[in-house]
Amino acid sequence: MCPTHTPLLELVDARVVRDGRTILAIERLTLNAGEHVAVLGPNGSGKSTLVGMLTRDIQPLATEATPVRLLGQERWELLEARRLLGVVSADLQNRTVPGVSVQDLALSGFFGSFGIFRWQNPTSEMRARVDELLVRLGIESLADRRVDTLSTGEARRALIARALVHDPPVLVLDEPCDGLDLSAAYLLRQTLRDLADGGRSLVLVTHHIDDVLPEVERAILLDHGRIVADGPKHDILTAEALAALYGIPVHLEERDGWFRIW
Repeated sequence: MCPTHTPLLELVDARVVRDGRTILAIERLTLNAGEHVAVLGPNGSGKSTLVGMLTRDIQPLATEATPVRLLGQERWELLEARRLLGVVSADLQNRTVPGVSVQDLALSGFFGSFGIFRWQNPTSEMRARVDELLVRLGIESLADRRVDTLSTGEARRALIARALVHDPPVLVLDEPCDGLDLSAAYLLRQTLRDLADGGRSLVLVTHHIDDVLPEVERAILLDHGRIVADGPKHDILTAEALAALYGIPVHLEERDGWFRIW
């Protein structure tokens, strides 16, 4: 893991413009080692654009200072950056090569692909790492199954295995429970709680307050492409703030570290 005095991730004056319109403008955002953060906002608030900027799939406007820094450094090779950031999203699930097995999907995380191709040669160490992760995530029995035959929850776990192959210090989850039924969502959240205890940072990007784990200590509210609140979870996640963010009446309840909106 990384020294705590150096931010893992830092965004400074980062702007994304599309069709002449600014869709994301972050003055400053830092993420420190071991910190668990929830980023909440309604659809269209810029959450997925933020994830794309963190992973460098989306490039912000060039400025005098590099807008996105990893471990304090302004320049990183794309593959090296992806070793620091494990990413799980429904979009990645849609990009998976048809017919790929769970084991090969996880192995492909070593190569930055979404399936194993002829020119890629996983080592025995890589295979052992994947076997370990499938056991940890409770999907070892699915190793030879095609990903497109799995339930959404099972496929999401396979993507987590892919994201963890390099043991990245940051795991970014974009709408992790989208499309999951109650049982699958419960099991996935329990898996994320286990991962939160492993020393890495979790960044949960979601519009569902139910996804905010008890282990999350910091919340960021995003609206119209801008951060409107950032601080300790219990200071930020208030009924008044969430009502303003989503534009609806909100009654907020907290129980055993979990938040619910009524």
